[in-house]
Amino acid sequence: MKIIYVRRGLLYKLVIWSLILGLLAGLAYLATKEKTERVLTPIYQGNDNEKKIALTCNVFWGEEYIPRMLEILRENNVKITFFAGGTWVEDFPDLLKKMAAEGHEIGSHGYSHPHPDQLSKSGNLRDMQRAEKLIYDTINKRPQLYAPPYGEKGPAVLKAAEEQGYSFILWSIDTIDWQRPAPEVIVQRVVGKAHNGAIVLMHPTAPTVKALPEIIKQLKQQGYQFVTVGEMIKNLSDTDSANKNGN
Repeated sequence: MKIIYVRRGLLYKLVIWSLILGLLAGLAYLATKEKTERVLTPIYQGNDNEKKIALTCNVFWGEEYIPRMLEILRENNVKITFFAGGTWVEDFPDLLKKMAAEGHEIGSHGYSHPHPDQLSKSGNLRDMQRAEKLIYDTINKRPQLYAPPYGEKGPAVLKAAEEQGYSFILWSIDTIDWQRPAPEVIVQRVVGKAHNGAIVLMHPTAPTVKALPEIIKQLKQQGYQFVTVGEMIKNLSDTDSANKNGN
């Protein structure tokens, strides 16, 4: 049998280097794991322990219906969150100023309404930044919330929104009002699915405007408090938002 002798000094160095390499490998693993896990979490709703509800309206068209919508909201003392598209802001800056002046929250819906999941992170960033500049230049306030076109939420758009410092907003109740159903259908879709912390997705359409007073009336009768999305998610933890996957 062949016996191999290893010098004590060499053995000592081998042990030290093994420990160092093991430590470096462990640190690399933790760094990679943290980077992988730290992905922006889409928010579908607020705290389900609080009887609050947030109405949102994505605006890339339908400007002819917004003045009446603002009147209804003013008459009922309700503030909502408008997610404004950049190309729309270019064409109707005065309407955006009016929304903000009446106390409504302004979020970003991107600039050109692309499919975010078909863009790279840099492409999404360019679209977000262009919209943000227009919104800031119009109302002198930077948007803190981003609602993605088509509700797309792939890695590229999530990473871009995270770099911009946005909260990524989706919804738990969809009116599907862009299909222009009857106003009573829109009312039922909202009131019938109302729940604590709900975020309701709307668009500026004729049936939405007709449905809005009844939606507000019935939800108030049920004891709901209307808040903006920013107010809704102010104290929402990452764990809370990760557990809200919509209805």
